Amino acid sequence: MNDSLQPGFSVTGHCDGRSPLVLASPHSGRDYPPAFLAAARLSLMQLRRTEDGLVDQLLDGIACAPVLRARFARTYLDLNRAADELDPAMFDAPLAIPVRITDRVTAGLGVVPRLAAHGQDIYGRKLAPADAARRVTSLHLPWHRAIADCLDRARRRHGHAILIDCHSMPTPVGIRPPQIVLGDRHGTTAAPALVRLVERHFGSFGWRVARNTPYAGGHTTQTHGDLTAGVHAIQIEIDRSLYMDGASLHPGPGFGRVAEAMHGLARLIVATAPILRLDPPRREAAE
Repeated sequence: MNDSLQPGFSVTGHCDGRSPLVLASPHSGRDYPPAFLAAARLSLMQLRRTEDGLVDQLLDGIACAPVLRARFARTYLDLNRAADELDPAMFDAPLAIPVRITDRVTAGLGVVPRLAAHGQDIYGRKLAPADAARRVTSLHLPWHRAIADCLDRARRRHGHAILIDCHSMPTPVGIRPPQIVLGDRHGTTAAPALVRLVERHFGSFGWRVARNTPYAGGHTTQTHGDLTAGVHAIQIEIDRSLYMDGASLHPGPGFGRVAEAMHGLARLIVATAPILRLDPPRREAAE
């Protein structure tokens, strides 16, 4: 494995604004630095069960929009958290970077996570503060800067921009649970017409689609979605059992169909965005 943190992600397709759409997969990274594995008390397979497995591969070949894919595993650094969501108790000395204790941090799921899947402790010892600072500076900040830059170029060219943040989820509990969950922070980060378009698209495949329950969108959706600027952000959660074998973490029999749905969604959004009235509201000139 390459122990360097650069590059922290890859970009396929053009990010020059020619498409109003940007796709991102922050949790499908599969790189585990040797120093991280040495500090972890869990096996590689236990750590891998926290990945949004194969989501990046579902997006392979999309040509109508840029696709950003994280390289590193979310147990190493969670890109869908704020940079200051850190747990001081995980470190052997005071942190020199800002810290904000949120419910996610308390639950062990900060930007440097304490827990992996099934509530398992990742580390057998405390970490050096410099390690957290290096991960945040080298991976988190460049990732979100790249998303913001792609969205800004798209907005300048089209008057609006659209971010689809792609994730997967364990099968939710309950009777007939949702298989796709769309998160728009309860209607605050994407135009209703756009959310309806995405909802109908997945529904056309026969899947059960829910909005904002149990996932309303995380840091990425909240940070980059800005309706006043014409920037729309939707988080998509896909039931992993639709496309992946949970035991082996290999593609399952439904992989091709889910990939088809994601490719079709990208084409549909690019084709339909111009008629959805996604530009920001015009401010009336003062009289």
